[in-house]
Amino acid sequence: MPDGFVWGAATAAYQIEGAVAEDGRGASIWDTFTRRPGAVADGTSGEVACDSYHRWRDDVDLLEKLGVDAYRFSVAWPRVLPAGHGTVNRAGLDYYDRLVDALCERGIRPFVTLYHWDLPQALEDAGGWRVRDTADHFADYAAVVAGRLGDRVQDWITLNEPYVSSMVGYAEGRHAPGATEGHGALAAAHHLLVGHGGAVRALRAARAGARIGITLNLSPAVPATGSAADRAAAHRMDLMLNRQFTDPVLGRTYPDGFAELYAGVSDLSFRRDGDLELIGAPLDFLGVNYYYRIHAADAPRERDDPARRSAFDIGVRSVTREGVPVTDLGWPIEPHGLYETLTGLAQRYPDLPPVYVTENGIAQLRDDPDADPERIAFVAGHLAAAARAAADAPVDLRGYFYWSLLDNFEWARGYGPRFGLVHVDYPTGTRTPRASYHWLRERLSGRTGNRF
Repeated sequence: MPDGFVWGAATAAYQIEGAVAEDGRGASIWDTFTRRPGAVADGTSGEVACDSYHRWRDDVDLLEKLGVDAYRFSVAWPRVLPAGHGTVNRAGLDYYDRLVDALCERGIRPFVTLYHWDLPQALEDAGGWRVRDTADHFADYAAVVAGRLGDRVQDWITLNEPYVSSMVGYAEGRHAPGATEGHGALAAAHHLLVGHGGAVRALRAARAGARIGITLNLSPAVPATGSAADRAAAHRMDLMLNRQFTDPVLGRTYPDGFAELYAGVSDLSFRRDGDLELIGAPLDFLGVNYYYRIHAADAPRERDDPARRSAFDIGVRSVTREGVPVTDLGWPIEPHGLYETLTGLAQRYPDLPPVYVTENGIAQLRDDPDADPERIAFVAGHLAAAARAAADAPVDLRGYFYWSLLDNFEWARGYGPRFGLVHVDYPTGTRTPRASYHWLRERLSGRTGNRF
């Protein structure tokens, strides 16, 4: 990797903090969603999680001993603005203030994500991301956080994975708020991007010199077979998952064929003149979350009537290919997909900003704190793919963040999947570094000029 390359680890507020009812924090859509019977696989929630709200000093110690350059974490919107707008909760800002101070004291660069899926429930009650007001409130929230932390935080990520927030939360219904909508989900996706553009503007106004980006989860969609039907399915998946977000953010347009994909589902009337200019404002970097490729096969739509379809229902199913290894979650292990993602971005978008891999990791379902050779092999393989992409294409690759520093609450899957470099014993909160933590620490400690 080049000199100056940033090595980091990542977490998210609702997944690790706990303390959901302490110090004035308001309710989030995930607090509400996890109370729905059957919403989470093991019936758990982030009420306690890793208790990082109280154990954050332990986590900063782990980061320092690991030897990373940076820590990507998220701010909980309802901890700062319990109603999503209006009165600021100073105690919530104080928590992040202490965390940022501790990171800076250790020479660890904070990368702050403003939205990692925990929308204040009060805003959801008023329409959530389906309505434009939420985007406006998000920009105001960005200004509040930058006003408190921006003297020390230079690197800002507006949104984490707007695809998941909108299409998985408002269309598939697998994540909070658990809706299965067509027009509403597409409106949510658009308003998330409008909120991103507004936040970029607010951050630049609040702090000169701030480095601002957005994190998108990107998965190459490849046909499961060579059939024309599967090739068309892969194209539809690429439109929904990838280009619905990359084209507006990086190209100031929506992709060709997108309106036709959702003909009868939505008239896209939520779009307004000037939105694409706002959404496509120049960025200082793009965050890429990569976990797997999607092998797309044609499938019947669940509903014949477009007006009754969710936006997730595009006639595609993801299949497992013979000979492709998978993780414990059934996700294909294909490091070459990261290479395809990075080189594909460079080919499609001539003005691609610098790129950070802001998430990449592997989950295990067994509760084993001692050894994880699969994780070591996974990271090594994906780092090699990223290095090849930086060498073969004009990709200005600036950093890599492993997901996650800690085992944590994995959303609708609960506490079964364990992504952490550090094992967490949830009943006691005890942290135990895994073999992969020691493997990465050894290599980071031996690098010269940020090279392995």
